[in-house]
Parts: sequence; structure tokens; C-alpha cells
Amino acid sequence: MSNNSSCMTCGSGGLCGGKGLVTLKEGVWTSNPLAIQVLGICSALAVTNKLSNSLVMGAALLFVCVGSNLFVSLLRKHIPHRIRMIVEVAIIATFVILFNEFLKAYYWEMSKQLGPYVGLIITNCIVMGRAEAFALQNPPLVSIVDGVANGIGYGVPLAIIGFLRELFGAGQVALFGWTLELGSWYTPNQLMVLAPGAFFVFGVLIAIFNVLKGDDTEEGN
Repeated sequence: MSNNSSCMTCGSGGLCGGKGLVTLKEGVWTSNPLAIQVLGICSALAVTNKLSNSLVMGAALLFVCVGSNLFVSLLRKHIPHRIRMIVEVAIIATFVILFNEFLKAYYWEMSKQLGPYVGLIITNCIVMGRAEAFALQNPPLVSIVDGVANGIGYGVPLAIIGFLRELFGAGQVALFGWTLELGSWYTPNQLMVLAPGAFFVFGVLIAIFNVLKGDDTEEGN
């Protein structure tokens, strides 16, 4: 069984025998966790008032998703079925704590801005869902690809929302000493930095994403 499984997922002909590219496309585009599945929107709406916050939150989920997918996949044959979800949560919590402590040690101000939302990644359905539905069924390499794909699929829309909210809410976007300003002609719209602005930008992003993606219900399956 292990030989057949290895051939099916990591054989010749592209990344993981072609499954890697399919997995990457699904996480980033076809089944985007934020724009298509609308998962993890609590943090997406809460931390996206600034681009810097959005980028760090996206990096946190990417780190946790890749790490938890890898370890769940490595242990998948040794985890008793009845306690698998407890083990998965313990693994996810370990990586969340590691990232959170890293932020506190090196980026204290950012850690204060994000507040409890990094810690809440433990209960994020994107991370738990990938561990349960994918990593528990697949070898480590393709599970890492899945973690990367879903991390990017979450982080990129998050960054777009953060960029637009900060730009139109403050009239400028500042990151790493670089500043983009709309100019004196623009009056900052405070609604964009409040919760209703987050819902508005998120809804527009979902609409644009689905228009670009098109109707692919007849594909794949």
C-alpha cells in the first residue's frame, strides 16, 4: 500500500507526479479558502485595517498550516483514529505558540496590534480542515504543498483587503519605510478602517474573484 500511495502522489512527471500542481492550484485559486470557501473571515475582517497587520497574519497562518500539515502527515499512520483531532489541535497549537512567541520577542508592537488573533489560529477552520481532510490522508511532501497553497490562498486576499482599507481609510499605505499616498485631494474615509468597511471590501473582493474565476463546476470532477 505504501509503495502504491507513493507512486500515486510523488511519482515521476512534475511535482509529486502532478498532484502537487493540482493541490497548489486548488489552494491558491480553485478552492481558495477565503474568497471561495469563505473560511477564517473573523481574522480577515479584524486585522486588515493595515497592510502590515494583514501580511503578518498571512505569514502566521502560512507557517502554522505548513508546519501542522507536515507533522500530521508524518504521524498519520501512528495516530489512533479516535484521538486524531486532539493530536491535530495539539500540533497546531504548538506552531501557533512558536509564531506568537517569535512575534513577542522580536516584533512586540506588531504583537500588541494583532492582539489575540494570532492565538485564535488554533481554532481557525482552514488549518484544522487541511490537517484533517488532507494531511491525514497524504504523504509529507504534498501535504507541505497543500499548506503552502492554502497559506498563500489566505494571505494574498488578506493583503489586498489590508492594502485597500488602509489606502482609502488613511489616505496612504506605509510599509518598510515605503509610503504610497493618494494626495491632498483625497479625504480619508474613516468607514474603511471600521468593521463595515471590512465587510464592504471583502464582499467586493469575493465578487471580483468569482468573476475572474468563472464557472468551473463542469471541470475537474
